Amino acid sequence: MIPTSRETDLEEPVDWPTALLVPGARQDDALRRLHLLMVRAARHQVWRMRELLEGHGPELYDELANSAADEAVTVLLAKLDTFEGRSRFTTWAYKFAILQAATEVRRQSWAQREVTLEDWETWCDPRPEPEQEAEASDLASAVERAMAVALTPYQRKIAVALLVDQVPIDVLAERLGTTRGALYKALHEARGRLRAHLVAHGYLAADGRRGGSR
Repeated sequence: MIPTSRETDLEEPVDWPTALLVPGARQDDALRRLHLLMVRAARHQVWRMRELLEGHGPELYDELANSAADEAVTVLLAKLDTFEGRSRFTTWAYKFAILQAATEVRRQSWAQREVTLEDWETWCDPRPEPEQEAEASDLASAVERAMAVALTPYQRKIAVALLVDQVPIDVLAERLGTTRGALYKALHEARGRLRAHLVAHGYLAADGRRGGSR
């Protein structure tokens, strides 16, 4: 396949960090090239995740890719001083577009879905499944008790939303008006509390292995 003029343009050598930092015609050209790179990467990622966009077509794909590219360029420029040259600049930049495109797709797929943030009591079914083996049932009950006793109501809601309902963390952060970092911290603390509770009651050994059956 013969490369298009845009693809050839992207492959021409350029000192990206310098070109992007110095105002003028060279910076404008570098920004144009960078945006083309981001759009190409974002389109690729949106297409890979298209099953989450059921009922939509190429028009939305392009809209999401361009929106992701715009945001990716902004984020990259803010972090330009962190580029250490350990890989090609274009490879480093490509990752920003992929991550942002994935965020755009997940956000779109959840646009019409409600995040209920149910507490543990409304999520958990206290009745064991008849076919459950005794040991598995015992451990499941122990986790239920740990969720109820060891976690705060907020931690339970976050854990259920992220681990059970599989709400994307960026979508949950947006709905709650918080940050991904804050949610990661809450989830990390919740996991730590659950593990400590299970270790203390003999369901897990200190090294993380399964403890003895109760």
